[in-house]
Amino acid sequence: MIQRSTSLEQAYAYCEYVTKSYAKNFYYAFRTLPQHKRQAIYAVYAFCRYCDDLTDDIQQIEHRDRKLHQIRRQLEHIYESKSDNFILTALADVSRKFAIPESYFVELVDGMLLDVHFKRITTFQELYNYCYKVSSIVGLICIEIFGYDSPKAKQYAIDLGIAMQLTNILRDVKEDAVLNRIYLPSEEIEEHGYSDKALMSCERSTAFKRLMNFQVVRTRRYFNAAASLIPMLSPETRTCVGVLYEIYSTILDRIESSDYNIFDERIRLTTVEKILLTCKIWAHFKFREFSNKIKGKMR
Repeated sequence: MIQRSTSLEQAYAYCEYVTKSYAKNFYYAFRTLPQHKRQAIYAVYAFCRYCDDLTDDIQQIEHRDRKLHQIRRQLEHIYESKSDNFILTALADVSRKFAIPESYFVELVDGMLLDVHFKRITTFQELYNYCYKVSSIVGLICIEIFGYDSPKAKQYAIDLGIAMQLTNILRDVKEDAVLNRIYLPSEEIEEHGYSDKALMSCERSTAFKRLMNFQVVRTRRYFNAAASLIPMLSPETRTCVGVLYEIYSTILDRIESSDYNIFDERIRLTTVEKILLTCKIWAHFKFREFSNKIKGKMR
């Protein structure tokens, strides 16, 4: 996916192309950002997409491992070194402009390596650690670009990352099982009277529904905590995060309302639904901004 770069402008243009091509749940939210922050988010998304594609590559584990370690080494010098590819060129510029710690990107790659060398997850703590590395770290990167007014925003960004990744896991149980990846903790599967074998066979039994209900309730707690993040962000970025929050929390609601029927049909929002939701949230924040201005003038 990474191409040779000749200029920073080309690098950002390529990252935008990647985002437009692949960011089904993110693109409309990103479009609400101011241009300079939108460009930065495109670069972050393109980097995440490239690493994620590597982990799902059907080639040998050694190949994926080597490529990710190569990227990891490049990231360790992202501030000092000039890269010869589009994505890392843009990412280096973003890192300098927004003072994003190098360690965030390195830890993200470490999370991707967990997928390459996948080991059956036993406990929720193991699942939490995985979600933190592949999703919450992205949230921490993004809020440095968005801007925030309280250090508490970091914990709420972590919570939102956990909630979104857990939602992905619940939605994609069937697809992940095909890749021999079961992310639901084995302890919890056993506690609810279910089994990995039943999951691989797509058995939607009473035990499965109990298990899924337990997962949904816990995931919703993370969404509830993460709601505190939005008012802490700079006003021009709240719509973006609000849209992502609503898309993923709606997917979680639909998993529950489908009676956990995740095996027969992929649960998602249509393009029209995403556009309408984006418009609704944009209008909500614009109206609030307008109301605050009017109140200020009346004082």
